[in-house]
Amino acid sequence: MKQLLACLSALAMLAFGAVAATAAPVGTPAWSVHPLVLYEGPGKAYDVTGEIDAAVRIYVDRCSKQWCHVRSGRQAGWAKLYDIAFGKVLRHPWQLAPIPYKWGGPGMVCLYEGHNFTGGSFCAKAGASVRDFLLLDADNRYSSVRIEGNVSVDLCRDRDFHSYCERVNDSQRALNGFLDNNVSSMRVY
Repeated sequence: MKQLLACLSALAMLAFGAVAATAAPVGTPAWSVHPLVLYEGPGKAYDVTGEIDAAVRIYVDRCSKQWCHVRSGRQAGWAKLYDIAFGKVLRHPWQLAPIPYKWGGPGMVCLYEGHNFTGGSFCAKAGASVRDFLLLDADNRYSSVRIEGNVSVDLCRDRDFHSYCERVNDSQRALNGFLDNNVSSMRVY
């Protein structure tokens, strides 16, 4: 009987390990712009836990004002926020080419809970910003955006305009995968 229980326990551990190994990464996708020195906490006063090379896909769990907790493979720790580029492709934040965004109004931006501009909505004019949709009980809720007039909007995955942000110039029937049901802050221009 003990051998049977030991076998079942071993099989359960193997099955759990296989599921855990194939699980999709959790966190906000980002890139290491420079080699990242990882610390145990958010600052150089903490011990070094490892390093991640430059130009590597990483996942960000959370950020403070100047530091983010990141993971890549088996490496994890806190790294400088300014050495991280959020988004689908590797680009340093200051290397982006200027894009002719609409701004100044008049106009209106409306976020919708469903794709194709359906469900509950939240609308705002140029100059409006929401630092944390959680305070409005509307965090991680929006799936499409309608833009009317001479305005554009920054949509961000985390509160206070952190993590992955995207400037949207035209209406989108479905927000991209990083933002779909993941908008936590916004700023209308």
